[in-house]
Amino acid sequence: MKIAFYCFSGTGNTLRVTEKLKEELQRNGHTAEIFPIAAEESFAKTEEFDEIVVCYPVHAFNAPAPVLRFLKTMPKGGKKPCFLLRTSGEPLGFNHASGILPKRILRRRGYDVKGELFYVMPYNIIFRHSDGMAARMELAAEKRALSDAESLEKGEGKVFSNGPIRRLVSFVLRIEHPAMKAIGRRFKVTKECVSCGKCARVCPQGNIGMKDGKPKFGKNCAGCMGCSFACPKDAIRIGILNGWRVNGAYSFSGEPAKDEEVCDYCKKSYLRYFHEIGV
Repeated sequence: MKIAFYCFSGTGNTLRVTEKLKEELQRNGHTAEIFPIAAEESFAKTEEFDEIVVCYPVHAFNAPAPVLRFLKTMPKGGKKPCFLLRTSGEPLGFNHASGILPKRILRRRGYDVKGELFYVMPYNIIFRHSDGMAARMELAAEKRALSDAESLEKGEGKVFSNGPIRRLVSFVLRIEHPAMKAIGRRFKVTKECVSCGKCARVCPQGNIGMKDGKPKFGKNCAGCMGCSFACPKDAIRIGILNGWRVNGAYSFSGEPAKDEEVCDYCKKSYLRYFHEIGV
């Protein structure tokens, strides 16, 4: 089987999970390729593959705007099997509402949505998880990738339904898409900026240019937070969202958090997620 992963990832969490699933499929003898969903990338033709997986982080209980734009440009599917893979910083059911629009677009373009895969990975905005939490999420992702690879091999999975409350919340929070274009233009750098240009390199939207040695933020921000998260000097300020800024890579290789060390925020949901996977 030949499988294509189309992946939008700002801080690397979604790509990290996608790579785990790709590696598991390759171990099982399948061919798998990852293509970035980015502003200036070209994409392989979907007809070259037996199965399509669209991968993205959840933004305010929705798929990021670049993902929706990409889906609308995909060629007609001809009932080709397709999966959605999403990552989020918390295991709330509201995150499943992020699949509403992607599923609708894919079905209209002729794809057969067979399942939705869900992983919890550390926050890149709102607050910083402990490295112990990150390590346990990593362990859960590795174990979940084993069963999800089987789902892809069989072409069968779970498709989540969403009631009226989830649909309403997701619809209201879709304001993030136009709002981030305005908020992103207000991003600034402090005097700690060393003009390394890393923010410009990591931006999947190509929204950051360098002018006079300093980053210049454009009008196409998608809110991925790759720039502020990856800045080696924590020099980027993200406008009205700055109180939620998270900076610096997580360590995934340490001791996983024990049950009593799981963060108090959504603690029951995190524990349920970990226990269901068996980590």
